[in-house]
Amino acid sequence: MSRSQPCSPFRPGRRRFMAGVGALLLGAGIGLVPTPLTANLDPSRLRQSMQTMYGSRGLTTLEEWFALLEQLAGSPIDEQLREVNRFFNRRVRWLDDIDIWGREDYWATPLETLGRGEGDCEDYSIAKYITLTQLGVPVERLRMIYVRARIGRSNTSQAHMVLGYYRHPSVEPLILDNLVPSITPASQRTDLDPVFSFNSDGLWAGGSTQSRADPTQRLSRWRSVLGRMQEQGFL
Repeated sequence: MSRSQPCSPFRPGRRRFMAGVGALLLGAGIGLVPTPLTANLDPSRLRQSMQTMYGSRGLTTLEEWFALLEQLAGSPIDEQLREVNRFFNRRVRWLDDIDIWGREDYWATPLETLGRGEGDCEDYSIAKYITLTQLGVPVERLRMIYVRARIGRSNTSQAHMVLGYYRHPSVEPLILDNLVPSITPASQRTDLDPVFSFNSDGLWAGGSTQSRADPTQRLSRWRSVLGRMQEQGFL
């Protein structure tokens, strides 16, 4: 399929999720508490993980990612946003989770996304988010935003995730999306209706300005991604 496709059309599971967000928002979790994103990544362990999981082809893509981090270190934020968005939109082919992982909804780590070279909207957003935090962009300026995306002129809407960059908490975010190559203010994306957003520090319902919960406690898939990232060498 084209890399510019949106997330999967509503299946019964996604309908239930988008109606009540209950499929993702769980009670307090137990077990692993991931290291905060302020921790440094471990390049040696990342290389070892990539070699084990995806071989030399994966290693080549990982080295390109390392080169991107080096190239953009200290660059203006607009350049960082543009180049990170472009990097993943060009290197990752859109494919549905069921075709990649054999599961209806799987959130991949950036290493898994780079190693496969395939992902859906959550995978693009997570990979861009992690890359920008590694470049020093403050977590509070970034949120992964679940939206209803309206397709064409029809009334059909699909579950979709984008990454938002907030220059200031009180202003509208810029939207990084695998559907649209350009980075645009949220007000220009009239095809997107926000449902909830989150980052490593908080979780917000709709357009609320107040966090409702700890995302590592309420989002089981986010907690799982952070745990696997820690094992792979990101945290």
